Amino acid sequence: MKLLEGKVAIVTGAARGIGAAIALKFAEQGADIAFTYVSDSSAEKAAALETQLQAFNIKARAYKSNAADFVQCETFVNDVLKEFGKIDVLVNNAGISKDNLLLRISPEEWDMVMTTNLKSVYNMTKLAMRPMMKARSGSIVNMSSMVGMRGNAGQSSYAASKAGIIAFTQSIAHELGSRNIRCNAIAPGFVETDMTHYLNEAGAAENYLKRIPLGRFGKAEEIANTTLFLASDMGSYVTGQVLSVCGGLNI
Repeated sequence: MKLLEGKVAIVTGAARGIGAAIALKFAEQGADIAFTYVSDSSAEKAAALETQLQAFNIKARAYKSNAADFVQCETFVNDVLKEFGKIDVLVNNAGISKDNLLLRISPEEWDMVMTTNLKSVYNMTKLAMRPMMKARSGSIVNMSSMVGMRGNAGQSSYAASKAGIIAFTQSIAHELGSRNIRCNAIAPGFVETDMTHYLNEAGAAENYLKRIPLGRFGKAEEIANTTLFLASDMGSYVTGQVLSVCGGLNI
């Protein structure tokens, strides 16, 4: 039997990168998938991913929905419940970065990062937890970052939002544990995605690689594998934890 057979999973921000890898891994393991994308420019990628997911003989649908907007999230969750009937797994993956020194970050940029990265986790968790509570079962996985654990120059807004996700995760694990709902976070290190491609362009990749004991950047599939562990019964006694998937960057 596949690890997520018969489960319904939501993955936010899944049109590309880590989110897409998670959706594909879940579909491979038998889950029906509802995933979000936010911009018109991502519509083509979202449609292509939807087709890829359906090739695993599972139900999959892409929804244009902004996880940072509570009203849109409410509509999205209601639509998923109508179409899929339940929610077993929630992966809060949607996020952005607006890297700059604090001296140069505008209030608007700061608010955008906080709203997209942190408020989105509140929005989706608050809405998805209700059907999970009724079912007395569920797994919530929040995508944090090594930067949220250690900080990094030029990433104060991103680091603060990702650190907030960790504290939120641990609090929700306390609140929902009695209903058999687990809540965990993943803290990726440097992963090869569109979000980190600029490091190669800026010539900074080599310096970061020197700090990683495994000597390479991670792959999106490696984050997806960890997410699968936490989402499935393999992680049935794990809650309130932050799993660092960083090639040893944190040691």
